[in-house]
Amino acid sequence: MANYQAQISEVFQALADPTRCAIVAALVGGAQTVSVLAAPFDMALPSFMKHIGVLERSGLIRTSKLGRTRTCELVPARLSEAEQWIAAQRAMWEARADRMVAFVEKLHQQETTDDATRSRSRKR
Repeated sequence: MANYQAQISEVFQALADPTRCAIVAALVGGAQTVSVLAAPFDMALPSFMKHIGVLERSGLIRTSKLGRTRTCELVPARLSEAEQWIAAQRAMWEARADRMVAFVEKLHQQETTDDATRSRSRKR
């Protein structure tokens, strides 16, 4: 479990940067070369490659090199793992919220019943 949490943390840490999010979004359409991916960003190639390295270490992308051309492609399974983790967290919090609502409704019902009982007692 601890290893799984560390892996998910790496994914979220990688996605915490807007540049890396933009790279992932660009790769949704298919594999692209580093030079194509780097073109929209106003940064030196070594700085851009650090972002590629973070994404690769997190498992979100994989790279391959043919000659002098490095190509990046998305690893959708890693995004799915993050999506599943978010869905599990959402389900847990929604269940907690539902239990809280049920508890508050029960308390309200008890208060209403208690108020009605007191009101009848005073009338006698």
